[in-house]
Amino acid sequence: MLHSMTGFAALKGEADNYTWAWDLRSVNAKGLDIRLRVPDWIEGLEPTVRSALSKALGRGSVNLNLRVNKGEEQGALAVNQAQLQAAIDALQVVESTAMEQGIALQPSRATDLMSVRGVLETAVAENGDTLLKEALLAQLPDLIEALLAMRKTEGQALLEVLSEQISQIETLTKSASDLAEARREATAQTLRDNLAQVMENTEGADEARVAQELAMIAVKSDIMEELDRLNAHVGAARELLKTDGPVGRKLDFLMQEFNREANTLCSKAQSVDLTRIGLDLKAVIDQMREQVQNVE
Repeated sequence: MLHSMTGFAALKGEADNYTWAWDLRSVNAKGLDIRLRVPDWIEGLEPTVRSALSKALGRGSVNLNLRVNKGEEQGALAVNQAQLQAAIDALQVVESTAMEQGIALQPSRATDLMSVRGVLETAVAENGDTLLKEALLAQLPDLIEALLAMRKTEGQALLEVLSEQISQIETLTKSASDLAEARREATAQTLRDNLAQVMENTEGADEARVAQELAMIAVKSDIMEELDRLNAHVGAARELLKTDGPVGRKLDFLMQEFNREANTLCSKAQSVDLTRIGLDLKAVIDQMREQVQNVE
């Protein structure tokens, strides 16, 4: 099954006093490039997420963004004994200094101490971050699966386009082959006529050497090898489209081979019709190559 490198997935979740949102996107790339933006205060989350993505994806430029929000503290209030004692000690120093200098102060109250920052705390479970991490990692497979599902859907659309383009290449190659076969006898007769004309108008010419030169010209204008290779490439491309797993790089290399044969066909054409077919081949191959760039 052909997979595209283009995909998108998004999920939301909540647990305890946290809410979060995942955003996972991928586009085409030569290799696998993973970029993560996750909260660094959740210990061990980033390497675990990176490892999971590396195992699930073969190619693509992948960007994952995770936003985590923490709600208002809802735990029971607790007194920080150390902070309370520090506040009392500081208050005693202030009152003692004021009395020495004859400054009258209002009597201190318990509420004054309670308002000092850090004296009252919200009791929060020590394993809160660990539970959050577990909840996030439990949802990660669903996120990756959603991305893979979209890449698979895009891959199916790519498969249909590429299959049609391969059929166009096959049809054009058949037309070039038919045209080349039709002109084979005419080309041979032209060479024979040229040889006879040369021999009639050239005294002392080596007939074998002249025939050899004309034969070389005939070889250079023969396009059957290029057409045979094009047909072979068509078969190879169809086999790759049936293959499970990443095949994008192999298809990309095959596009280079297709283009090489089409260029040679155009250079050997010596015919308006063959040149037109060669140019049509190059156009289809170029379109196919653009599509192949997005195959995993």
